[in-house]
Amino acid sequence: MSSTMTRWLEEQARVRERKGLVRSPLVRGVKDRMIDLASNDYLGLATDARLAAAAQEAIAKWGTGATSSRLVAGTTELHMELEHELAGLTGMDAALVFSSGYLANLGVTTALGGPGALIVADEQCHASLIDGFRLSRSEVKNFRHNNVQDAADKLANRTQPRALIAVESVFSVDGDAGPLSELLELAEAHDAMLLVDEAHSLGVSGSGSNAGHGAIAGTRLAGHPNVIVTATLSKALGSQGGAVLGSLLLREHLVNRARSFVFDTALAPPAAAAALAAVGVIKAEPWRAAAVHRNAAALATGLRATRLHAAPGRLATAVEHSIGAVQSIPMPSAEAALAAGKAAREAGLLVGCFRPPSVPDGVSRLRLTARATLRPADIEQACATLRSILERTS
Repeated sequence: MSSTMTRWLEEQARVRERKGLVRSPLVRGVKDRMIDLASNDYLGLATDARLAAAAQEAIAKWGTGATSSRLVAGTTELHMELEHELAGLTGMDAALVFSSGYLANLGVTTALGGPGALIVADEQCHASLIDGFRLSRSEVKNFRHNNVQDAADKLANRTQPRALIAVESVFSVDGDAGPLSELLELAEAHDAMLLVDEAHSLGVSGSGSNAGHGAIAGTRLAGHPNVIVTATLSKALGSQGGAVLGSLLLREHLVNRARSFVFDTALAPPAAAAALAAVGVIKAEPWRAAAVHRNAAALATGLRATRLHAAPGRLATAVEHSIGAVQSIPMPSAEAALAAGKAAREAGLLVGCFRPPSVPDGVSRLRLTARATLRPADIEQACATLRSILERTS
C-alpha cells in the first residue's frame, strides 16, 4: 500500500499535467547547433577563452573547490580581489561574494530582516528575494509593479523601526526597468534601505564610461548609504556565484549574520577567477554591452509587427515593455507557451518558456534574451521562425 506522501506526490503530478505545468531540464549536447535566445550569457563570455584560461590557472593554483566555508579556510586572494573589483565596477563601497546569486539574495534579506523590519517589495521580485522575505520573519507588503505611490502607501504609518524596499533594476521576466531614482527618494523620505537586484543589468546596463557596469553605476544610487545591490556572476559575467554590494558596515554584518554565507562552502576558485576576468572584459570592451542593446532592438523590431491574443479579449504586440537584453512575448495560455517553445526548439531555436509560478501575474510568456554575439543572420532567422510559430499557436 502506498503512503499518504506517495499518493500526494501522484496527485501533484496529475495536477501539473492537467495545467500544462510539467517541467524537465533541457539537456544540451556539446555538438548542438542552435540559435540561443534562452540563456543568460548576455555578453557571450561563458565560452570566452580568457575566462577559461583564468579558471584553469586558478585550478592549478588553488584546486577545483574552495574546500570549506569562507570563515574557515575557503577565502582565497581571488575572492578578495573579485570583491574589490566588483565594488569598483558598480561604484559601491564594498562587496561580499556568495556561491550563487540566489544565496546572495537569501543572505542579505534574512540578515537585515526580522520582527523589527518591514519589507516593501515589488510584486514581481524574483523568487530568491521572495524566499528571503519569507525566511526573514519580517512583515512583507507587496506593492503593484513599478508603482512608487503604492510603495509609499505601504510604508506610511509603519510600526517597525527598520524598513527595506526591494526592487529589480531590470526585471527578469518582462525586461522592464524599475523606477530606481524615485524609489531612492522614497527610501530617503521614510528612513528605509533600498535593495536593488542587478542580476539582469550588471554587464548590460550603464551609459558612457559606465557602459556594462550596471544600472546603479554612475548614478546617485552608487555608494549611497541607503542603497544595497545584489548581483549574480552567472549571467553577463559568464561564471557562477553572486554578490551583495553596499557599505563596509553592511559587509561586516553579512559576514557575521548571513547564514547562506557563514554556513555555505565558498565559491569555487575557478568560478571566482572567471568572474574576475569577466569584470576586466566588461571594463575593456564596452562594445559588448552596446551589442546586446543593438541585438535586442533588432529582435524587438523583427517581432513587433506580430499580433497575438495574449489573454481573452486582448490583442498584444509580440514584444512589450522591454529594456536591455530580456524580451518578453505574452502567450494566451501555459499550453500555448509550451507548444510554441517546443516548436521553436524543433526548428533549431532555443527560447525560454515561462509559466506559473515563474510568472507572478499568471500570464505565460516566451522569454527571449539578446546576446552580444548574435549575428544579424541569427536574428533574422529567429524572428522569421518565431513569427511563423506565433501565427500558429496564438
